[in-house]
Amino acid sequence: MSSHPSVASIVLAAGSGTRFGHDINKVWLPLNGRHIISRSLTNAAANFKDARIILVINPDDEDFARKALAADEMPSSIEIVYGGASRHESEFNALQHLKPAIIAGDIDIVLIHDGARPLATPELFSAIADGAAQHGGAIPTIALDQREMDMERAETVARVQTPQGFKAQPLLEAYEKSIAEGFVGTDTAACMEKFYPEVKIYAVPGDVFNFKITYPQDLAIAEVLLLSQ
Repeated sequence: MSSHPSVASIVLAAGSGTRFGHDINKVWLPLNGRHIISRSLTNAAANFKDARIILVINPDDEDFARKALAADEMPSSIEIVYGGASRHESEFNALQHLKPAIIAGDIDIVLIHDGARPLATPELFSAIADGAAQHGGAIPTIALDQREMDMERAETVARVQTPQGFKAQPLLEAYEKSIAEGFVGTDTAACMEKFYPEVKIYAVPGDVFNFKITYPQDLAIAEVLLLSQ
């Protein structure tokens, strides 16, 4: 286990399966013998000791979610939170769930990850947690032009992935301000940039294999990659 500040990992899985062409969220589909979401949850927890793992789901999926986690023998300590109408609202709901621990100082860093990115490695989660602890925030990026790669966020030249990590108390405050003002961010970093611009968001090198499973062909590619490991 790596030595880190106390971490909570929020894994988002409250979407629908519309773009995938399925009647349920694609995170509940199998990927080489385990559900997609179980791989994301395992990687989110692997390098942390006593991390709180929060799974955000559509309330309509709860029965299926609990059966899927049990079938994959996932830890019973995983906490389930209901998501909202948007990604932003789902993140807010998870942060409200963690609010007592954040205010008490029991959680230093919060990581937020798309459950449909099951190939994000434990090492990437560690790097994001370390970057957030040192700089206040960290995100994984893939430079569209390696000659323009900068360790500070540059949206014009980089593709942003998850997990994204931030110090817990500023993150909670940013999301509470966003709800009060009706702001809906495209990702976690967008909300922090809006309400906590003084936080320096550190760019961690991402992973080309850390793609989001959105369409059936993405699932097929992920299966091939896992078989080749």
